[in-house]
Amino acid sequence: MKILLTTTSYQDCPGDHHALLDSTGAEIVRERGPLSEAQMLELAGDFDAFLCGDDEITQAVIDKSLPKLKVISKYGIGVDKIDVAYATSKNIPVSFCPGVNHTTVSEHVFMLMLALNKNLMEQANTVASGGWKRMTGHEIMGKTIGIIGLGRIGKEVAIRAKAFGMKSIGYDLYWDEAFAAEYNVERAESTTDLLQACDIVSLHTNLNEETHEMINSESIGLMKDGAILINCGRGELINTADVVAALESEKLAGYGADVLDEEPPSKDHPMRTAKNCLITPHVGSRTYESVQRQAGMATQNLVNLLKGEKALAQVNDVKPPAALI
Repeated sequence: MKILLTTTSYQDCPGDHHALLDSTGAEIVRERGPLSEAQMLELAGDFDAFLCGDDEITQAVIDKSLPKLKVISKYGIGVDKIDVAYATSKNIPVSFCPGVNHTTVSEHVFMLMLALNKNLMEQANTVASGGWKRMTGHEIMGKTIGIIGLGRIGKEVAIRAKAFGMKSIGYDLYWDEAFAAEYNVERAESTTDLLQACDIVSLHTNLNEETHEMINSESIGLMKDGAILINCGRGELINTADVVAALESEKLAGYGADVLDEEPPSKDHPMRTAKNCLITPHVGSRTYESVQRQAGMATQNLVNLLKGEKALAQVNDVKPPAALI
C-alpha cells in the first residue's frame, strides 16, 4: 500500500502523527505541496490514499488515480481544491479536520490587523536598516469590525474583538443567536450593509461560485474610505487587481492576508509590491500546537478509513472502503 503525503507543515513539525501514519505499514511518498493539477497528474495512479493539503485534486487527477485510490484525507478544513462531487460519484470518501485551527487563525487575523494599524512592518524594517522612522498609527479599540462568515474561525475573531473593545458586525447564512448575544455581535442583513458600516473587514467565508471575487471594485466602493481588509480565508475571495488599485488610491488603508490567488506567487505578482499590503505565506494555521491537532485528526481520519471504519469528520456521504489495513 502507498500513501501520498503532500502537506509541508505535517512533515516539518514533530508529533505523534508521524508514528500513527507509520503504523499503517504503508510506503509513504512525501512531496512538498501544494501541488498543481499537472504535478498531481504526474504522481497519480500509484496510490491507495492521499493525505493532502491544498493540492489540486481535480476530476482528471481522480480519473488517473483510479482504480487504486480509495481514500482522500484532507489536512485542514478547506476542500475547494478537491472535486468532492466527482470523488463522491466514484465512492471515494473525503475526510477533513474541522475545529482544529480556529484559535491560531484568529490570532493571525489580529496580528495582521494590529500590524497594519500600527505601521509595524515599515517602522521595524526602518530600525533594522539603521533608521529611526516614527509613524502615527491607530488604535483598534472602539473600531467596528465586520466578520463575513461566522463559523468557527469567525466566532474566534469575534471573541477577541470583544476583548479588544471593538464593535462586531457579522454576516452568515446560518446565524448563531446565542453566540451573537453573548459576544455582542450585531447581525448584518447583507454583506452590503456590513461593508458600509465597518472600519475593518475580515473574510472567513467558504470559497464557492457566489463568494468568488466577492471583494471587487464594486464592493470596495461600498466600504468606508480608509478601511482595512483582512483575508485569512482564500485568495480568490478578492479580485487582486481591484484591491491593489484601492490600496494605491488609498480607498483602502491596508490589506493583510495569509492567502493569495496564486501560491506561491510569481515574482511579478502585484501583491508583492502593493502599497500598505502585508502578506504572509499561508501560515495562519501553522503553529506547533495547531499542526499537531490537524495532523493528528487527518491521520486518524486516514487510519479509520483504511480500516473500513468511519472517519472522525467527513465531507461527503460515502461509506469507507473495505479494510486495507
